[in-house]
Amino acid sequence: MDLKGLLQSWPVYRQLTGDDKLGRGKAAQSHRSLTLTPRTAEADRVAHSVCPFCAVGCAQKVYVKDEKVVQIEGNPDSPISRGRLCPKGSASKQLVTGPQRLTKVRYRAPYATEWQDLDLETAMGMVADRVLDAREKGWQQFDSDRHTLRRTMGLASLGGATLDNEENYLIKKLFTALGALQIENQARI
Repeated sequence: MDLKGLLQSWPVYRQLTGDDKLGRGKAAQSHRSLTLTPRTAEADRVAHSVCPFCAVGCAQKVYVKDEKVVQIEGNPDSPISRGRLCPKGSASKQLVTGPQRLTKVRYRAPYATEWQDLDLETAMGMVADRVLDAREKGWQQFDSDRHTLRRTMGLASLGGATLDNEENYLIKKLFTALGALQIENQARI
């Protein structure tokens, strides 16, 4: 490379001799940065989602390539966040792609020291059995004056702020159908 080519590759030289005196445009760009393309440009499709971290409900665009998440960004069409995400929302790609993410149902029996892997059907059956058992043990058909109650004191629900309205609605319906009285949400407390 000759001296002129060497100087042209130096950003400070381009800044001093070119039109970009502040060094915020072409003068500051390297040859490599001129050839880069964003990960979002190579995505096969974009799925719309909501950030799972809090109750604000910031909209997200999830960019997918070869059925793998390659980028998650804020959705500028959202009236809530207008395309912005907080630091936790910006890092939500790690929830999907992080190596620490559990992909199996893990179970540790009472007093056991080791975890064991369960298939989803077995785990769901165990949860259903325990819910029905707690409902039955805490069931109150009548009070002391023989007024009909038809409720259980063996179940309660405390929803989290990361749940959206639809999830909270379904949880409320489920626990009401089970006869539970203590149904609350963290966002309301």
